[in-house]
Parts: sequence; structure tokens; C-alpha cells
Amino acid sequence: MASQPNIVFIISDDMGYSDLGCYGGEIETPVLDGLANQGLRFTNYYVNNMCWPTRASLMTSLYPLAALPSGGSASGGLHPQATTLPEALRNVGYSTFMSGKWHLSNSKKPDGPNAPHHRGFDQFYGTIEGASDFFAPADLQLNGKSMTHEWEGRDDYYYTDAITDHALDFLSDRDEAKPFFLYMAYTAAHWPLHAKPGDIAAYQGRYHMGWDTLRKQRHARMKELGVVDPQWALSPRHDNVPAWPDAKYPLWHERRMEVYAAQVTCMDRNIGRIKDYLKQEKLLDNTIVIYQHDNGGCHVEYLPNRTGSWTRPKTTDGKERPIKPGNIPNLMPGGQETFQSYGYGWANASNTPFRLFKQFDHEGGTRSPLIISWPRGIASELSGQLVGEVCHVIDIFPTLLDLVGAEAMEQQPISMEGRSFAPALQGKDVEPHEALFWAHNKGSAVWSAGWKLVSPNRGQQWELYHLPSDGTELHDLSLRQPAKAKELQQLHKDWLARNKAAARSGIK
Repeated sequence: MASQPNIVFIISDDMGYSDLGCYGGEIETPVLDGLANQGLRFTNYYVNNMCWPTRASLMTSLYPLAALPSGGSASGGLHPQATTLPEALRNVGYSTFMSGKWHLSNSKKPDGPNAPHHRGFDQFYGTIEGASDFFAPADLQLNGKSMTHEWEGRDDYYYTDAITDHALDFLSDRDEAKPFFLYMAYTAAHWPLHAKPGDIAAYQGRYHMGWDTLRKQRHARMKELGVVDPQWALSPRHDNVPAWPDAKYPLWHERRMEVYAAQVTCMDRNIGRIKDYLKQEKLLDNTIVIYQHDNGGCHVEYLPNRTGSWTRPKTTDGKERPIKPGNIPNLMPGGQETFQSYGYGWANASNTPFRLFKQFDHEGGTRSPLIISWPRGIASELSGQLVGEVCHVIDIFPTLLDLVGAEAMEQQPISMEGRSFAPALQGKDVEPHEALFWAHNKGSAVWSAGWKLVSPNRGQQWELYHLPSDGTELHDLSLRQPAKAKELQQLHKDWLARNKAAARSGIK
């Protein structure tokens, strides 16, 4: 067996900080909870506020403005001068595999230069689009070739399972003389709310208490676990969320969260299949398993009759039932004949105790769990511990290079923005970031030494928070600390200029 560690990197889609059991949630995630108990849980880990910006930073160690030169567009692809994580690992002897959602190239060009199998992956199975019918993904492919025949006329295809099936195929057929990097990008729990009937049934009635009580229950567990500071107050219910007793169609709301939870538990079960394979092949001890979310819980209410490349008029299971897209009250989600999201109320609960959602740069949109398990590389006395170091998705690339013994790529035209937090795996201090930055969709933010300047409307109105004492961003200090607000605003302005210049560099 190769001395270099294998790497399994798992990313889930549109989930909140409190969803996992090991972060305070009630959703059943025994496999991820077990990995957390064997490894480390990070409590100050940041991502970007939407799917493709986080994936771009993961693949390049760049902020999205530089990583995605086509104005931040996913379809434009990663910067042609940026070395990707799989390219770097392949250069030092790794086999590289991906299964799941890419969302970093044009789905209309499945074999184009920005497709994953042309940006460092030896094998790719999955989808390019940001959303996908779980029973019939529209742009499903294997290395640029359509794989939609996998689901045509079937009533037993489910994308989460298929992602794992193909990942296991890649591992079974690999060159055993090489270490491997497996990137698993599940679409759970991104809308649509599609889940298998048995998984939904397991949650029937579980959310009868409603979102207000759920938030309080989760917050209490989170404080007990230590994944949030017990001194931080629970943020108020969002203005767009009614008190649970006032919510119309409560049974429909309950069903939405039941299906969401079912999606997550199914994903956890599939992660267990990967873990079981590693254990069976005696690979688990020297495999770094990493899990994170791509952004916070998504509040978007899916409007009736909204269609896109991911929707179709009829089901594909051979029964050709009409599909009714949109959050239609009392139309219970779960099957392919529906296409719904879980909306403001449950997203507010997923992001407990933080404010706001995906698309925003407040903590609810950008704070993610990070679980790292590596039996051979993490001292047993550290197992199950929490890590409070402030880290960002831009740090994953240099950290993995550090852990596998590869040198950082000083020669690439665009220097990596991240820094390695590998010392944290040995219980040691990590060199702190001077600052971290965000600017995408509705949000803008800058963090420095515990201070965070953030705007919910693209920098038009800034709020200032001191996160160590106010991690749920309830006490705006911008008027009381104008000098600090001005200092951070200038940092953000300078960063924007640097990243826009980096996006243009090397582009012909």
C-alpha cells in the first residue's frame, strides 16, 4: 500500500450548520457522527455563500472572483491558468476520481475544456448543472458521454445511490500501486425535495413540533456539544417566517422537512458504503476522509410553474405522470411528480443559531461543519475533539498538499490564497489569516481578527460585528466603531480590485 494517504473529500449541497447529529441536529447521520467521534470537528470553518463559488475555491485555493474569470459565472469554467486540486495531486502520483455535481463548466459542452475529466480527474461520473432531478438527472454523464440511459424507464434509480455506485466502481478498478483522491459531490439536500419512500416514512411525524421548537432544541444541543459558544444568543426567527402556530398548511410544512431529512440520511448511509469499502480493503487507517457543506441552508421558495433544464413535463419511471413544479401547498413532496424546496422556515432552523441563508454572507450562509477523520494521521488522544481555528475552503488545497508531502505550486501564475491548517490535526496552533473575504450574490463581507464587516445587499449598507462575543451577529457596532468599520471596508475594496485583476491575468 502506498505510504501517501488516500483522500476522500465529501461535499453536500445546501445544508445548514446545525443539521448533522454531531453538530446538534436531530437528523440521523450515524456515519458522519462516527467519523466526527474518530476525528476532528471544526467549529469556525467558512465557505462561500453559494454552490459554485465554494467549489471553485475548493478546486483552486482562490477566491471566486479570481477562480471564475467569466464574471463569477459557473458556466464559464475555472481560470485557465489556475492549477486545480486534482491536477496537483495527479502530478505527485495520485489517481483522481470524481462522482457527483461539478457545477464549474457549461453543461451544453459536456466534453469541453472545463469539464472535470479535462481539469484533473481521471474519471468523472455525475452532473454539471446546479440542480438535478434525483430520479432522472438531465445532464448525467460519464467523462463527457451521456448516461441518461441509466434512469430511462426505471423506478429504482436514485442519484445519491448512483453517485456512490460509480465511486465504488472507480475505486475497485483503480491502480492499487497509486494513492487515490476521490471527490464525492452529493446533491443532497439541494432542492428538489426528492427522496425514497422508505426514507421519508422513517421521519413521519418527526417535525410536528414546528420550526420554532426545533430551533430551540437544536440550539440547546449545540451548546451542550460545544459547537457554538453558549454565551451566543439564538438569533430571532426570520421576518419571513411566521410563528409555527400561525403557519398555514402545517402538515405540508412538516412533510417538506421530513423529505429534506430523508435526503440527508440517505446521503449518510451512502457515505457509510464508502467507509465500509475502505475498511474491507484495509485502506481506512491511511485515508483522510473530509466532509463539509458548500453553503448554508437555502431559503428559496420554489415558485409554481418555474421550469429549467432540470425539470420535465412527465415522470420518467414508465408511468408518465405529470410533474407539478413549485411549492404548491398541500401537494406533498418526495416523489418525482413534485419539484419543491423546504423554504424559509426550515432553512432558518437548519442555520441555527445564525442569521440569514445561502446567498448571504452572514454566518447562516457561510458557516459550515468540517469533519476530518484520518486514523493514522490524527493522534488517538485528539479523537472527537473540537477545533476552533478559523479556516476557509480556500485552505483545503494547501492543507492537502501539506498532508501528502507535496510542495505548494509557487510557479503558477495565480498564487493560492489559502494556507495550510495541517498543524491542527496534531493539536498545534495554525498560522492565522490576516483577513478573509466574500462578495457574491446578495452578500459582501470581510473578516479580520474576529471582527466582521458584512452587508446583506452587496456592500450598500455595512454592519460590524465582533464575532468572539457576538457570533450570531445581533449587535451591529458600525456606528459605535466607525474607524474599525472604515478600516475593514477599505480592506474589502482593495481585495476586490486585486481579485478582479487576477481574474484578467493570463486571459487571452
